[in-house]
Amino acid sequence: MTKIKAWLNAARLRTLPLSVSGIIVGSAIAKYHEKSDTLIFILALLTTIGFQITSNFANDYGDGVKGTDNDNRIGPKRALQSGLLTRAELKKGILISIIICIVLVSFLLYAAFGLEEPKYLILFSILGILSIWAAIKYTVGKSAYGYSGLGDLFVFLFFGLVAVLGSMFLYTKYITLLSLLPAISIGLLCTAVLNLNNLRDYETDKKSQKNTLVVLMGFENGKKYHYLLLLISFLCIGLFMVTSFNNWLVYLPLIAFVLIFVHLFKVYNIKEPVLLDPELKKLALSTFFLAILIFISCYYKN
Repeated sequence: MTKIKAWLNAARLRTLPLSVSGIIVGSAIAKYHEKSDTLIFILALLTTIGFQITSNFANDYGDGVKGTDNDNRIGPKRALQSGLLTRAELKKGILISIIICIVLVSFLLYAAFGLEEPKYLILFSILGILSIWAAIKYTVGKSAYGYSGLGDLFVFLFFGLVAVLGSMFLYTKYITLLSLLPAISIGLLCTAVLNLNNLRDYETDKKSQKNTLVVLMGFENGKKYHYLLLLISFLCIGLFMVTSFNNWLVYLPLIAFVLIFVHLFKVYNIKEPVLLDPELKKLALSTFFLAILIFISCYYKN
C-alpha cells in the first residue's frame, strides 16, 4: 500500500458523511429562517471535515499506542496497528491537520462575522479550540475521555448541539428554542453510531480496559440504550415537524426513519457483536440521508 492510501485509510473517509450531518441540518434551519450563505456553508463543511480527520488520526494513534487496536479487532485495520504508518508519522499528521483546522476556523469566522463582532469571534474561537481538544483527547493521553465512558456525551455535544446550533448561528446570529429539536435528534443519532461501534467492540474493549459506556453497562443494556437513542431522536424530529409545519414536504425526513427503524430491528435480533459491523455504515448513511431530507424540506418550505 502506498503512503497516500495509508493516509486515506487513517483519515477514514467513510466517517465524513456523518460528521457533516449537523452542519447540513444547521444550515437547513438557517434557510428555514431565510438566511443562507454559500461561502459559510462550504467553509463550515470543510472545517468539520478537518475536525473529523484530526479525530480519526488521533484515534488511530491513541488506540494503537494503548494496544486497544490489535489482531482481535473486528472492524477495519488501523494504520498504526497494521504498520502502514509509524507513531512519528501519525503525530506529524495530527499536527498538520490541527494547523489546517485553525486556518479553516479563521476563514470561517471571518466570513461569518468579519471584524465587527469581536464577542462572537472570541466565543467561536473558543468552540474551535474545544473541538480540536475533543478530537484529540478521545483516545490520546492518560486522561482520554473515551476510556472512561464519556465519549457518548462529547459526541452528543459536538456532533449535535454545537454542530447544528453553532452552524445555524453563523448565518442567523441567533438560535431558537425550536432548533434544539433537530440538534438533539442529530446528536442522538451520532451518539448511536458511536454506541454501535462500542457494541461491536465490546469484547476487545473490555479486555483492553477501554471503559466505554457499553463496557460499563454491559452488552444487553448497551442494546437497550441504543434503542432509546433512536426512539428519542425520532420523537424530536416528529415534534419539530409538527411544530414547524408549512406544507406536507416537512414530513419528508420520515423516509430516513424507515431505514433507521429497519436498522433497529436488525440490531434487536443480533446476538453476536461481530455481526453488528455492517450496521455501522447503514446507520451513519441513514443519518446523513436524514440531514439531506431536512435540508430539502427547509429549503422548499414555501
